[in-house]
Amino acid sequence: MNTGLKITAFAAAAATTFGTAYGVGKGVGPVVADERPAGHDGHGTARETKAPGGGDDHDGHGAAAAAGGLQVSEDGYTLALDTPRVAAGERTELRFSIRDESGRKVTAFAREHGKELHFIVASRDLTVYRHLHPTRAADGTWSTSAVLPAAGAYRAFADFKPAKEGAGALTLGADLAASGTYAPAPVPAPATTAKVDGYEVALTGGLRPGRSGELRLRVAKDGRPVTDLQPYLGAYGHLVALRAGDLAYLHVHPDGEPGDGSTEPGPEVSFTATAPSSGTYRLFLDFRHGGKVRTAAFTVEAGKAAPSTGPAAGGNESEAPGHRH
Repeated sequence: MNTGLKITAFAAAAATTFGTAYGVGKGVGPVVADERPAGHDGHGTARETKAPGGGDDHDGHGAAAAAGGLQVSEDGYTLALDTPRVAAGERTELRFSIRDESGRKVTAFAREHGKELHFIVASRDLTVYRHLHPTRAADGTWSTSAVLPAAGAYRAFADFKPAKEGAGALTLGADLAASGTYAPAPVPAPATTAKVDGYEVALTGGLRPGRSGELRLRVAKDGRPVTDLQPYLGAYGHLVALRAGDLAYLHVHPDGEPGDGSTEPGPEVSFTATAPSSGTYRLFLDFRHGGKVRTAAFTVEAGKAAPSTGPAAGGNESEAPGHRH
């Protein structure tokens, strides 16, 4: 199977240093520490900046993908965290809302890939990753429980599209802190395989700054290709990419989807990605098999050749990445 899809994101704002890493999260579900699409209708997609002379980015020329999640406010919408501080290692209810330009809580969202809003929490040192599924109260307050295991700085991302005529998809980001003694972890080294809960996911391809490149992820279990992946949020795979340093956010889904007559349920899920810049990125692939969602994570250096072999650093098969449903 060759399911293509471009990874893009949103308007860039202040970038910081590159270098750091990620792990799959165990928030409210199983987590894998240190191992751990552009939507068809615009979900998770970036605004593209056309280069002088027009053109598009189908061949990687004439357009630059902008990074998302770097701004707390955009297009009149703001991500407001009611719980910007939590205690490390304790289960906490995270509460937030999306406010419009008048300060009112937004209560109407377009459902995309089965959800009105996707919520990601990641540590600044990229060693903790959580893909959570909050619920919305009638007044527009979202809430979900999570355990952030390590003290330090985190970034929360809300990926959504307001149900308002003419509104586009947005990814907003806000800072979150977990109290306690902070000891940043090193970035896992780039690798082409990741192990999680008895599964091995192999990555081929790489990221190229400003140019499209194919990323193929092949899922196996006990040495055998998995050919019966199950739909998760309407797709056979979901990919989140975070740039080390500023945690610029990219969220994409496969081009094909279950039941379209051409997309096979594994073993391979393919994406076409355009990195907004050079640097270190962590890729998190969510896939479902045997009734459970798992996450495989990889470190990728945009602009550098991918390593030929080797497992992802920090792989741990005793813990499975978790999701809040």
